[in-house]
Amino acid sequence: MNDSVTDDPARGHSSATLLEASRLGVALTPELRPLWTGARLCGPAFTVQGAGGDNLALHHAVLQAPPGSVLVADLGGARFGHWGEVLTVAALHRGITGLLIDGGARDAAEIEALGFPVFSRNNAILGTRKDFRGVFGRRVTVGGITVGTGDLVVGDVDGVVALPAAEAGRILDRADARVAHETELMARLREGRSTLELYDFEAAGR
Repeated sequence: MNDSVTDDPARGHSSATLLEASRLGVALTPELRPLWTGARLCGPAFTVQGAGGDNLALHHAVLQAPPGSVLVADLGGARFGHWGEVLTVAALHRGITGLLIDGGARDAAEIEALGFPVFSRNNAILGTRKDFRGVFGRRVTVGGITVGTGDLVVGDVDGVVALPAAEAGRILDRADARVAHETELMARLREGRSTLELYDFEAAGR
């Protein structure tokens, strides 16, 4: 395994693999999508409870979140540009690895150029006020899933999952095993075996 994978808190696994391995309801709503094509989100959550149309909480979160964390912000799905290029530059300087926001973000092209992964409910340009300081470190509901600080958040082109911190290690081990099994299955498919034969759907009554 290369260094880029061993340094990855999710061991390089996709959101789909982690969902299947988790055997839990950890998939966020599919409306939360990458702000730019190819973005991948991965890291322990630092939670932010903000207010729709107000981004003061995000400014404070950038200062409070530990390096290596993903900001996970509940903004109530509001269609405002809560996050943009300025906050991205500040977050990169602090070592923050990404943003998952149930709300809107803007400056997609500039953020892509900076390589900072943002997953949001919408891409919106409306400006925000700065009145609500926010609440940090408490459990928040984002994309229909409750996320706590320290939970492992992984997002890619297929979707986003939030793995409970207490279960993450076991889920990752099962994901490793699942990938190894699927690698073997695909080798057999390339030899000419069929999916019906390998999965034995009929025998299982499915």
